[in-house]
Amino acid sequence: MNVKYVEKKMIKIINIMLMDYVKFVITDYYYKTILERKGINTCNAFSCLITKRKKVYWKAGVDSHDTLQSMYVKKDKDLKDDKDAPHNTFARIEVNPANNNYLQPDTWVYTIDERVKPDWLNDSHEKLAMKALEQWKKKVYTFNVKEAIKPIHPFLLKPPAKITRKHILALKEWDSVGDSVWGSVWGGVWGSVGDSVWDSVRGSVRDSVWDSVRGSVWAYIGFLFPNIKKWKYVNNRKSPFQKIKGYPFQSAVKLWKQGLVPSFDGSIWRLHAHKNARVVFEITKEKLMKYK
Repeated sequence: MNVKYVEKKMIKIINIMLMDYVKFVITDYYYKTILERKGINTCNAFSCLITKRKKVYWKAGVDSHDTLQSMYVKKDKDLKDDKDAPHNTFARIEVNPANNNYLQPDTWVYTIDERVKPDWLNDSHEKLAMKALEQWKKKVYTFNVKEAIKPIHPFLLKPPAKITRKHILALKEWDSVGDSVWGSVWGGVWGSVGDSVWDSVRGSVRDSVWDSVRGSVWAYIGFLFPNIKKWKYVNNRKSPFQKIKGYPFQSAVKLWKQGLVPSFDGSIWRLHAHKNARVVFEITKEKLMKYK
């Protein structure tokens, strides 16, 4: 195998997968498609009702004030809407980003969606709405938004000066679980985009090399979804997952965040680093399996 060729192609593959795939998964697929499947209108996603007695009613996936009222009116008589403004006992509220960008909001703006402001509505009710907004975010933003917008590029990090035992053990663990990452993360996060992007980078190099690199990228993508606790094809009661606590593909992420990306050609594992994806370590699979 031409190692220099692999190094060159790895840079391209990481750029394509990381800068395009990761951002697409988060912004175009997960944020838009998943939220819309939940019925969330991303134009005015957070809506709530606030009563005179300072009760706040909202539900992730419901942005209609009328729907919220019908859902909770039996629970709270202040939602009956039987008094004329400004003496009505509840107010319709929206809180939206000033720049209308829910992934990179600048300022969240509190808006009273009433023709006439209720005479009892004051700053204390606004504080309650903003507090409810924070609870709504926890329901909706089930991924690491900050890192998804600016994902870590491993080849732009300074790698360790020396490959140590902890790196080799992480590589060994990755060897044992890497075959499951594609189905797990693909099935758990995103299952609608094809493999055409790979046509431009596979070339004459064996698919096993690209599959191993792609696996690291998908491991990193899955890491951006900390709220997913149950991953497909991962049985925590059976080997090799029963000894892993937390995210099942964390070994690849640990290497990734230290500027190291593994590749495997069917017999030799390599760790790549630096801007040129240079090989900084290699070991045969046979030796890796015996490593302790």
